[in-house]
Amino acid sequence: MTLPIATRTEAQAPPAWLQPVLMLAPAAVWLALLLVIPTGLIFQLSLVPGIRPGQVVNPSGLDNYIRILQPDYFPVLTRSLFFALGTTIACLILGFPVAYWIAIKVPKRWQNLVLLSFVLPLWTSSLLRSYAWITILRPTGVLNTLLGKVGIPALDILNREPAVLIGMTYSLLPYMVLILYASLEKLDRRLLEAAADLGATPRQAFWRVTVPQSLTGIAAGALLVFITSMGDFINPEILGGASSMTVARLIYNQFLGATQNWGFGSALSMVLILVVSLAIALLLKYGDRNAAGGV
Repeated sequence: MTLPIATRTEAQAPPAWLQPVLMLAPAAVWLALLLVIPTGLIFQLSLVPGIRPGQVVNPSGLDNYIRILQPDYFPVLTRSLFFALGTTIACLILGFPVAYWIAIKVPKRWQNLVLLSFVLPLWTSSLLRSYAWITILRPTGVLNTLLGKVGIPALDILNREPAVLIGMTYSLLPYMVLILYASLEKLDRRLLEAAADLGATPRQAFWRVTVPQSLTGIAAGALLVFITSMGDFINPEILGGASSMTVARLIYNQFLGATQNWGFGSALSMVLILVVSLAIALLLKYGDRNAAGGV
């Protein structure tokens, strides 16, 4: 006797509890190979003090992590946080008005073209963009030439912290604009009209209606810029000079520089991963809640 087709299909289907596992298995394998296992190897190396290329890995303690707490490395850590926070704040201050203008003021048929103009710089090499800023900011560069023509003294900011902030802000501003635009495009304009009908000024409507509805986009854009800034190597190296040592440059020196201390470099990498993971965890825990509570 032949079973009905539906009955045979149900008999061959995997159990209900196994179906999600099978669906998530490819992604889980991918994450394990490219994220979990490499991170585990870095953590293993971070427990080996003074290891160099070709040596046997033999974890022995937390000496590399204790070394990070030495006063010599405190300025490097604080400088990296300063660059990351400064770039995030600058991108938010500059990017929010631009994203608001594109999402609210620019006609729909022109929005894609305007957005494309902000994405175009991302099509060029970040190294090339940094060298372009050298041409602009050097003592005999474009900026000081223009300032000299209007009688303003020349600015000496190349190979200093302001040059690094300018380069990082320029590199990451398009990301902030795109994320904020995606959030502001979904803005419920009826609430703005209701606020105006109730007597709210444009400033009050902005702070009480627009900002609460875009908190998720603000948090996502700030997180992306902060994470990328913490790991930026090119801008501090090219625009900051020797006086702008960051965690990324310090890690590079431990692996590929003259120091060749893979254990300490791995410990620094784990600290950087921990900071980034903490920022992501805070966004996941408070981002949607704050956005929902503000509307």
